[in-house]
Amino acid sequence: MPKPIIFYDIPGNVRGKLEAWSPNTWKTRFCLNIKGIPYKTVWVEYPDIEPLCKKLGLQPVEQWPDGSPIYTLPVISDPNTDTVLIDSAPIARYLDKTYPDGPRLIPADADALIAAFEDAFWGAFPRGSIAPLVYPAVYWHTLREKSKPYFRRTRENIGVNLAERTPEERVQHWALLQKGMHKVAEWLEADGAKKLLFMGDEVGITYADIIIAGLFMWFKKPFGEESQEWKDMLSWDDGRWGRFMAAFEKYEAVDEGEDLDV
Repeated sequence: MPKPIIFYDIPGNVRGKLEAWSPNTWKTRFCLNIKGIPYKTVWVEYPDIEPLCKKLGLQPVEQWPDGSPIYTLPVISDPNTDTVLIDSAPIARYLDKTYPDGPRLIPADADALIAAFEDAFWGAFPRGSIAPLVYPAVYWHTLREKSKPYFRRTRENIGVNLAERTPEERVQHWALLQKGMHKVAEWLEADGAKKLLFMGDEVGITYADIIIAGLFMWFKKPFGEESQEWKDMLSWDDGRWGRFMAAFEKYEAVDEGEDLDV
């Protein structure tokens, strides 16, 4: 039996309950849960992510507009192979290679296709369709107090206004988000079949589907399962996204974990 992988995630406090909420870390959590790999969550507040990554010898994944490095999660540390990795896509490839038992996240010869899909997926959403909706919800209703100053500073530095939107603005932003998801639905059903998953039901859930599910979890946790916003999202495209997310429900397990010892 392998030792549990250490999985570093960003904590949320949603309606008084510890929750995972980040779309990128949810991609890795889904990968671990789908493959059935033992792991333990270590919760890391935003100000502690960069020191942690540097301590683990990891490089930044990208840069802020001013050229300063961005260190982010997910990160995994695998005691079975002495491997430390950052970023959800390399982690998915590593898990497939190192733990071949169980479902394959990226089917053979589909790596380039799924990598291209990830770029296309985020490009499907018009500017102003995601950040104005979800960032205020994350800031005001999800983050713990320790993470809020960092989140506010870094988001405002890239021009994101964290103020709650007016009802009129919210309608406009939700319409743009729905438009993007409709485009993705058209891609998945391009052959005329009502295909639920990226590579079809016979292949099952792949990393391409996990990318989509990560976005939905980004809205599900801050807004809440009983919110009208979440119910509306699931109803889009004749309910296909409700059926899609139902396929992920059994993989939404979140262990209690422990806070990073700083």
